[in-house]
Amino acid sequence: MNPALIEIYSHAGEGYNPFFIKDNWQVAQLNYMPAQDIFGIEKMDKHEQTDEVFVLLKGTAVLIAAEEHSTGFAFQCIHMKPGITYNIPVNVWHNIAMEKDAEMIIVEKSNTHLGDCVYKALTQHEKSELNKQIRDTLNQSK
Repeated sequence: MNPALIEIYSHAGEGYNPFFIKDNWQVAQLNYMPAQDIFGIEKMDKHEQTDEVFVLLKGTAVLIAAEEHSTGFAFQCIHMKPGITYNIPVNVWHNIAMEKDAEMIIVEKSNTHLGDCVYKALTQHEKSELNKQIRDTLNQSK
């Protein structure tokens, strides 16, 4: 067998690693890191040039989407299931809350992580509301 016919990629460390970038798209792996802690989300982000696809490999994670209103963010949370594909459309505020055992794959346009990221810090009230919604989402899944 010719080993060059199959390329193998993995990421065992903490955080985000875009390990396959080709022809205007990339595959990355995101593993738990403190900024993604299940009850430690401090900001939301959005991409103005790409959808972003998430596939949970293992562990516990909550995918967060939000609409921005004059009164702040209105959150929508979903308890991710391993092997299911989730898409966040272009220009939708989002983040991922992860427990320490979580690992996921992300597919998006190439170099998104280098320049197509807009961030907005959460207010204390938004953090409290988001944490409540994450708790409720996890409890509903039990």
